[in-house]
Amino acid sequence: MSHSVPNLPYDFGSLEPTIDARTMEIHHDKHHAAYVSKLNEALSGHPKLAEKPVEPLLREIDRVPEDIRTKVRNHGGGHANHTLFWQIMAPGAGGEPEGVLADALADKFGSFASFREKFGEAAANQFGSGWGWLVVDASGSLDVYALPNQDSPLMKGHTPLLGLDVWEHAYYLKYQNRRPDYIKAWWDVVNWEQVGRNYDKAK
Repeated sequence: MSHSVPNLPYDFGSLEPTIDARTMEIHHDKHHAAYVSKLNEALSGHPKLAEKPVEPLLREIDRVPEDIRTKVRNHGGGHANHTLFWQIMAPGAGGEPEGVLADALADKFGSFASFREKFGEAAANQFGSGWGWLVVDASGSLDVYALPNQDSPLMKGHTPLLGLDVWEHAYYLKYQNRRPDYIKAWWDVVNWEQVGRNYDKAK
């Protein structure tokens, strides 16, 4: 199969003022597209691997031939991470989760506010480029951490529920070097209904 960039489920400008239209356009049409192109290029000589969706490729990254492993890690991770990122944001979203996910966050972190603080700290303190993550770990428990570059929780045997891109290309046009301001504003576009569906599926 040939991997492809998924269409955005909303217009480029739909997440303003949190994320500006120009950033969304460049991020989706240039950065994500580049990851997909380079992933397909890396897999072009490995037809059996090319048939796999990106998620199992990353879960079994140690089985990927060494000569293309770094490329699959970087570009496959970039593809998977961004595909999730577009889905867990929506216009007119934000607020707090409800139902099973809300209960699970409160059980694990004490409260939604405590979860949000821990997640924000992980994303803000990631040195250089990377992502902040809410995941279901191998034991079925929720966890929060950051990973560098385009590393995916899938490579740790975890299932990502919510991811925040803190590469500068995700926010620099609007926020410049003010990553904490970007993180604070981003909560206003989190699509908790989708994150809840991700949690239900992960369980």
